[in-house]
Amino acid sequence: MGDWLLYGAYGYTGRLLAAEARRRGHRPVLGGRNEAKLATMGREMGLSWCAFGLDKPRESVDIVAEYDLVFHAAGPFVQTAKPMIESCLAGKTHYLDITGELSVLEATLGYDAHAREQNVVLVSGVGFDIVPTDCLGAYVAGQLPDATQLEIAIKALTAASAGTINSMVEMLATLPSDKGSMVRQDGRLVPQALWEGSKQVAFSDGKQYKVYPIPWGDLATAEISTGIPTITTYMALPVSPQLARMAPWAGKVLQVGLLREVTKAVVNRTVSGPDEKMRDQARSFVWARASNDHGQSVEAWLETVEAYRFTGEAGVRCVEHVLAERPCGALTPSQAFGADFVLEIPGSKRFDSLQ
Repeated sequence: MGDWLLYGAYGYTGRLLAAEARRRGHRPVLGGRNEAKLATMGREMGLSWCAFGLDKPRESVDIVAEYDLVFHAAGPFVQTAKPMIESCLAGKTHYLDITGELSVLEATLGYDAHAREQNVVLVSGVGFDIVPTDCLGAYVAGQLPDATQLEIAIKALTAASAGTINSMVEMLATLPSDKGSMVRQDGRLVPQALWEGSKQVAFSDGKQYKVYPIPWGDLATAEISTGIPTITTYMALPVSPQLARMAPWAGKVLQVGLLREVTKAVVNRTVSGPDEKMRDQARSFVWARASNDHGQSVEAWLETVEAYRFTGEAGVRCVEHVLAERPCGALTPSQAFGADFVLEIPGSKRFDSLQ
């Protein structure tokens, strides 16, 4: 199946990926900075491990060059993705990660020419960020070739891991807006007020939810996947418009480095992520609609398993596709694996109508 390294293996999602990999017959090498944690995990799972940081580029290149592929699961990716991607490019090693951070996804796609020169693939967002939304967006766009607008909404996270929250902290701190969100208009990212762009969306559970525009990673990937220039991404959030107005203030507070680090330290001590029961029972929902300038539109719905469970299962299947098919370039998930890839994940269902 090829030799691959799972970096960030002892994090919440890293452990889910490692367990799924073993279940499917893989033996990835466990990677990360903390050798003691890697050793404990390696002995528990019967896997080899390799400890190294990303602050020593030469050492990182030498290590990752030994593998066919690196699966990068150590966030916040706004800090860790660039050094790992550049190590993989120098080592001619395929790269996957599970980021949902808009700036990181844009940066990864910017390496396309270099990836093709090195004959490797770089795919960011191979978990619940971004596989279901990217695949469903590509699906509806494929049915309306002259679409000029794309809307995508999700109802997913029942609980978040420490890594997810820390990535959100970093994202809030870097948003170039005092309005709390972003949209893509005519190919450009522009500020959008979180509290002004809300709407009602029906998901496949038969219920209507209020969704708010958020700077989801599809603002980077969907334009590449579909060619559609105007994109809005939404999430169902249990917040009032008054609370939504506080998002820009939270971002301003988190721009203070010390406060941001204190916040992440508290998160690391107090947040554990969804338990096994929640991962087994919860469901995730996606809606997408492509529209053209003539008033025509196509919409579809997707229902799948709990977000972290999805990430573990989808991530390992992405590894398998890359090692078997050897795609090349900096690609979105639907470019690399197809719009129907999401349906390979057990429990995933796509609907063209809710009737």
